[in-house]
Amino acid sequence: MSRLSEAADESYRVLARKYRPTTFDELIGQQALVRTLTNAIASGRLAHAFLLTGVRGVGKTTTARIIARALNCVGPDGEGAPTPTPCGECEHCTAIAGDRHIDVIEMDAASRTGVADIRELIDGVRYRPTSARYKVYIIDEVHMLSGAAFNALLKTLEEPPPHVKFVFATTEIRKLPVTVLSRCQRFDLRRVDMAILVTHFSALAVREDVKVEDGALRLIARAADGSVRDGLSLLDQAIVHGAGEVKEAAVRDMLGLADRARIFDLFDALMRGAVDDAMAQTGGLYAAGADPLVVLSDLLELTHWLTRLKIAPDAGDEINHAETERVRGAEMAVALSFPVLARTWQMLLKGLGETRAAPEPLAALEMALLRLAYVAELPTPAEAIGALEGTAPAPPADAAPPPPSHPEPQPGPPAEEAPRAALATAPELAPEPELAPAPSARQAGPESFAAVLALVEQHREMVLLSQLEGFAHLVGFEPGRIGLRVAEDGDSATISQLGDLLSRWTKTRWVTVFSDAPGEPTVTEQAAMKRTARLAEARETPAVSAVLAVFPDAELSDFREPAPPAAPEPESVPEGDENP
Repeated sequence: MSRLSEAADESYRVLARKYRPTTFDELIGQQALVRTLTNAIASGRLAHAFLLTGVRGVGKTTTARIIARALNCVGPDGEGAPTPTPCGECEHCTAIAGDRHIDVIEMDAASRTGVADIRELIDGVRYRPTSARYKVYIIDEVHMLSGAAFNALLKTLEEPPPHVKFVFATTEIRKLPVTVLSRCQRFDLRRVDMAILVTHFSALAVREDVKVEDGALRLIARAADGSVRDGLSLLDQAIVHGAGEVKEAAVRDMLGLADRARIFDLFDALMRGAVDDAMAQTGGLYAAGADPLVVLSDLLELTHWLTRLKIAPDAGDEINHAETERVRGAEMAVALSFPVLARTWQMLLKGLGETRAAPEPLAALEMALLRLAYVAELPTPAEAIGALEGTAPAPPADAAPPPPSHPEPQPGPPAEEAPRAALATAPELAPEPELAPAPSARQAGPESFAAVLALVEQHREMVLLSQLEGFAHLVGFEPGRIGLRVAEDGDSATISQLGDLLSRWTKTRWVTVFSDAPGEPTVTEQAAMKRTARLAEARETPAVSAVLAVFPDAELSDFREPAPPAAPEPESVPEGDENP
């Protein structure tokens, strides 16, 4: 290799090092940390030990070096005090930036884990700094220290000399002893939001004079998973891969990702149960370089995205997702039910574990997708239970009603005019094969509060039924909206589930509105009032009055309604006696 090429290699610095923050203002996504440290340094309320924790690449070691510069900066004139905005020009700032300051000692706990290493550190703590204001010990990956090393450090960490500051960094905060945690001021560095990473990488691409597509930046930011350093390393690699121009397709090839649009097509085929189409889509993705684990991960991410859109449609307004994802995602979220999405999530998650352990990942992927495509044709648990109970699921809102199988079906009485007690004692009728089954309450929808109670009882929501009958005062009722006032002893949380349950059962939107209006008496109170009136009416009958006159201390406690008379059976007519 020529000297010119060697000099070029030595002069090049990767983006993660070239654009490493040197001040608190350059830290991105850590506003809480920056505000606390800035106020502490400005007010002089400095802890003797700082503990920085977070995932890799969010800026723990960088923050530790900025703290060391802020504590030792003396300004361009050499007369400055500790400042949250180090000048970057004084001898201490430049020496710390170049990793050559004698009073800022960095120690890698992953390679120096024993008591002897900590003993060497403790021996140096006794001496004052050579030239700086504070002697700063930065211990990276501090959780790697042995138990004996931690114990040796405890006393010095609790009462260090005033000229010593400790800054610890770790990715495994749970591995630190509680005795160490209690002696440090802890700061949790957050994962950097994807939108912030996209903006940051876009600004750096402009400074590097590199053309980067927005879709490529989103892919890099998503793959970075909140780590600035990981994202800069991927961006550096993408620039080299694209020869100075970063395109979305090139980044997908570099990362081994599946095309997002093709993932939507595969998911759509799976939900339709189109096995041939799903297998063809899978083969195309694999031939294009997509890893089977990545395909399953993308399907899981899409399932989660659709579930979020199902629950909160406003989530589609986020800028982290492309327009195609928002439009197609909104359409799929409307078409798919929550039970189907939950079942899909569970099956994909199981398939992901099988694919990781399988000797042939592609075969495991195809088997998982085949199961999912087959299950798409099966009913959900609610539909299966409804089939077992003889109640068909409600048709879609825009579906035409099924044609009657009987030429003139007789309409039945309204639900509110048929008390549940009468239904319980009604005689069993022989089935008529030529008649179509009566439409279920979920299909027709309740038209009164009594019908709502009957529907709740039909679905065996007995806790909700007891709350509605005993503590709910009806304020207003109209299809799709129920106004209630809950008594003081009632459970509002349980009653508030009524709207969601009715929406699920009837496939139409129902809401429960709570009011302060008095409303009607509860069902239990109405039954008690009716019973009291019936007892008073019974006392006035001659027979009961005569009994009470003979037994003056007797009380009329209950009554029974007389059973309806049985219909007379038709008399048999002997043969030959019919009237002409």
